[in-house]
Parts: sequence; structure tokens; C-alpha cells
Amino acid sequence: MSAVASKILGTVNAPYGTNLSAHQLATCILCKEAMKEAYGPVFSFFTEVHPDLQKEFIQEMGIEEGAKSAAAYLQAQCANPIPLAQQDDPVSNRFPRINLDAD
Repeated sequence: MSAVASKILGTVNAPYGTNLSAHQLATCILCKEAMKEAYGPVFSFFTEVHPDLQKEFIQEMGIEEGAKSAAAYLQAQCANPIPLAQQDDPVSNRFPRINLDAD
């Protein structure tokens, strides 16, 4: 496991008593149904993990497209700012949006 993944997993797992692996977290970010099963850790990833670490993890796991969509989906449901969902962020703008509500 990379140092980035290790830092992130400690942040997202501890408050919820979960033990997600890096691949499980990536799946939860990519898949709306999986996200529902681990909403706390996914929300924690987007709100409590530093944006630079988020971007490193996203690139490491190869989930650029889905992560931007997941961030936008979560941002639409809460008032907490989610940096990856912000349109004025030039780095996150390179991640295209995917409709998570489509089945």
C-alpha cells in the first residue's frame, strides 16, 4: 500500500470503524451503489482528506473520471464545500463529469 493510501485510509476508516482497503474505497467512489454502503468513509474522503492527497489517491487508483462525478454528486447533497467539485479549481476541471444517477 502506498503512503498516500495509508494516510487516507487512516482518516476515512477510523471514525466509522470500517476497514476499507484502497481498492474498496476506490470502488465506493466510482459506484453509487457501493458508495451507499460506505457513505461515511466516502464523504470523509472528500471533506476531511486534503485535496492534494485526494488527487494523488485518485490518480494512483486511476479513477479520475468517476471521482469528479462522485464529488459533484456529494456536493449537490450537502452544504459542506467539496474542493474537487469546485468548478474554479483548474486541476479538478480536467476530470470530466459522469452521471452517477444513470442506471
